[in-house]
Amino acid sequence: MSRIWAGTDCGKTHHHTLVMDAEGNTLLSRRVASDEPELLQLIADVLDLAGGRAVTWALDMTGGEPGLLINLLAGHGQELVYIPGVAVNRATDGYRGQGKTDARDARVIADQARMRRDLLPVRLDDEAVIELRLLTERRADLVADRTRVTNRLRALLNSMFPALERALDLGNTGPLRLLTGYQTPAAIRRAGTKRLTTWLRNRKVRSSEALAAMAVAAAERQHTAVVGEKAISKMVHTLAEEVMALNVKIAETDKLIEGRFREHELAEVITSMPGIGATLGAEFLAAVGGNLDAFPTPDRLAAFAGVSPAPRDSGKVSGNLHRPQRYHRRLQRVFYTSALISVQKDPNSRTFYDRKRAEGKRHTQAVIALARRRVNVLWALIRDGRCYQVTPPVTRAA
Repeated sequence: MSRIWAGTDCGKTHHHTLVMDAEGNTLLSRRVASDEPELLQLIADVLDLAGGRAVTWALDMTGGEPGLLINLLAGHGQELVYIPGVAVNRATDGYRGQGKTDARDARVIADQARMRRDLLPVRLDDEAVIELRLLTERRADLVADRTRVTNRLRALLNSMFPALERALDLGNTGPLRLLTGYQTPAAIRRAGTKRLTTWLRNRKVRSSEALAAMAVAAAERQHTAVVGEKAISKMVHTLAEEVMALNVKIAETDKLIEGRFREHELAEVITSMPGIGATLGAEFLAAVGGNLDAFPTPDRLAAFAGVSPAPRDSGKVSGNLHRPQRYHRRLQRVFYTSALISVQKDPNSRTFYDRKRAEGKRHTQAVIALARRRVNVLWALIRDGRCYQVTPPVTRAA
C-alpha cells in the first residue's frame, strides 16, 4: 500500500512538519503554531496530499509540548511513531549540509520514519495512567527536594555542631523536631536532659528520653561557639522545618498514589511480586503505559528497562556486554530496587542471587541479573492475569 511520511520537529510554541513520499520527495514543509485551528488545518492538508494513501506521522517527543497534536492525530485515527531526539541528532550527521533548522530536523525525522521499521508506536494513555505518571513524577520531585535540603542541613550543622550532626539521624522526624527548637551546644546544655525530654514528649516525639540524652551528650563534647553560630542556627531551624514539611507532602502523595494504583486492574498481579509495593507498582504502570501492548516479548521490556546488557564488540574483541545507552531510568529503578528487596523476602530470588554470587558475580551484577529474570516473570504474570506464587502450580499434561 502506498504511503507518505510526516515528520514533525516539536517545539514549545510552534512545530515544523515536513511531508515526503516513498521516493524521499518533499510534498509539504510548514511551521505551525501549537493551536488547535492551525493543527487541524495541517492535518487536513496532509490528508489531502495523501489522496487516500496511508500517512505515518513521526515525532521526536511523546509528551509535553506536542500533547495537543498527539491527541488530535489520535482523534483522526492516524498512525503515530516516536523517534528519540538523540537518534535524530545522530542521524543528522549523515545528511547533506551542516546548518541546523527546524525544517531540516523535520526532514530527518520524516526520512528516518520512512526507512526504519523499529520505531515504537505512540498511543494515548488512559486517565489512570496519566494520573499515576503525574503523581509519581511529583513524588520524585519532592524526594529530590528533600534530599537537597537535607544535605544542606547536614552541611550547616556539621560546620557549627559536628558532634550533633553525627549523632542525629535526619531521616527520622524526632531529630528534625529537636532542631526546630534547639540547635547550639550551649542551648542544649542549658535545657538539660530532663527539660529536653519533656519538650520532645510534648511534641509527641518517640524515644524522647534517649534522643534528649544523645543530644546532651553531644553538647558536652563541644564548648566552643563557632563564628556565625547565631545565623547558622537560624538557618538550621528553617531547613529542619522545610524537611518536615516535605516529609508531610511526600506522605500525602504516597496516599494518593496508593489509592489510585489500587484501583488499577493489574494492581493485585503487580504487587504479588515480592519487593513491589504501591509506589514501585505505580511507577511501573506509568512507565509502560498501563499495559504491555508495546512490549510483545519480555526481551523488549527488559531492553526498555535497561536490565538487558547490550553487546559492544569491536574488531577481535567480542563478548563485551555493557549497559544500554538508551533505557527508561525510572523503570530500571523499579526492577533493580524490587529485586534488591526480594532477596530478603522471596526464597526463589534469594536462591537465584546466591547462585550468581557463587558464579563470581559482584553484588550489583547479581542484582541486575535477578532484575532481568524478574522481568520475564512479571511479564508472564501480566500476560496470564495471575498472581505470583513462591511454588508455581504444577501443569499436568492432558
